[in-house]
Amino acid sequence: MRESSHASKVAVVGAGAVGGYFGGMFARAGVPVVLIGRPALVKAVQHSGLRIDSFQFQNTVHPEASTELAAAAGANVVLFCVKTTDTASVAKELAGILPRDALVVSMQNGVSNAEDIRTVSGIDALPAVVYVAASVPTPGTVKHLGRGDIVVGPKNERTEKIAEIFEAAGIPCRISENIQGELWTKLIWNCALNAVSALGRVTYGEIIESEDARKVVEAAVYETLRVAHAKGIQPAGLEDPQAAIAGSFKIAEQMKGTRSSTAQDLARDKRTEIDSLNGYVASLGEKLGVPTPVNHTLYTLVKLYERGFGT
Repeated sequence: MRESSHASKVAVVGAGAVGGYFGGMFARAGVPVVLIGRPALVKAVQHSGLRIDSFQFQNTVHPEASTELAAAAGANVVLFCVKTTDTASVAKELAGILPRDALVVSMQNGVSNAEDIRTVSGIDALPAVVYVAASVPTPGTVKHLGRGDIVVGPKNERTEKIAEIFEAAGIPCRISENIQGELWTKLIWNCALNAVSALGRVTYGEIIESEDARKVVEAAVYETLRVAHAKGIQPAGLEDPQAAIAGSFKIAEQMKGTRSSTAQDLARDKRTEIDSLNGYVASLGEKLGVPTPVNHTLYTLVKLYERGFGT
C-alpha cells in the first residue's frame, strides 16, 4: 500500500457522536488519534478509553484526549466535526496550530462549511458528506446503529489521498465529481427528517410509521429541491423528485432506531444546527423567491424550543 494511504496522526476536533465514531475507527486501525472535546469525554477516555458499541462489533480503544485545540499540533489529518455554530471561532484558532500541509475534512451538517472555514481562516478544508447513525449515551461511549461512510470530491490529488486514508482505516469513502450535489442531497435528508424527529421526540422509524409525518417529510423535500434548482444545484442522484422522497424514507429506514442530531441536541438543552439546515433553506428560498413554508415552520419551532432553555 502506498505511503499516502496512511495517516501519521489524526486529530478529531469536536469529538461528539460523529467525531467519536470515526476517530474511534482510526484508533481501531492502529492510527495515532487525539480526540478534542468536552471535559466529560476527555476524563472518560483518559480513564477507561473510548468504547465503540457498534451493531457490527464492540471494541474499546485508547486514543489521546484533550480539551485543548493545541493538541491538534502535528496532525496530518483533521476531522473537523464541531457544530456549525462554532465553525468560525474554531477554524480561526486552528489556523495557527496546524501544519501547512494538514488535510482538514469538514464532516459537518450543511452545505457551506468548507467555504466558511476557508473564508474565516484560510484553511483549505475538504467538504465531506457523512452518513452515520451514532449517539453518545454516556461520555466515552459511542453507540453506532447504522452506516458509517463518507463522500468527498471532486477527484484530485487531495481527495484521492484522503479517500485512501479513510479506506485504510476500514471506512468506506467515495469520490464524487458532484460534491455540491452530494452535500445538497444530504441537506435534503436533514431538512426532511431532523427537525421532525426533534420536535416529535421520535426516531426516524416512528416518522415513517406516521402518515401525517410522511406528508411533512414530502413537503420539506419538495421545497428543498426547488431551492436547490433555483440556485443551479442538481442534488446527486435525485433527478426525479420522487427519487428524493423515496430516498428520504430509505434513509429513515436505514437509521430507524436513531433520533436525529437535532433531537439529541434539544434533549440536552443544547443549541442545534437548525440555522444550517431548514433555516438555511428558508433563508435562501426567500432570497431566490422560492416559498418554503414547511422549512420555515420547522426552523421557527426549533428556534422557539431553543429559546425555552435560554441558549
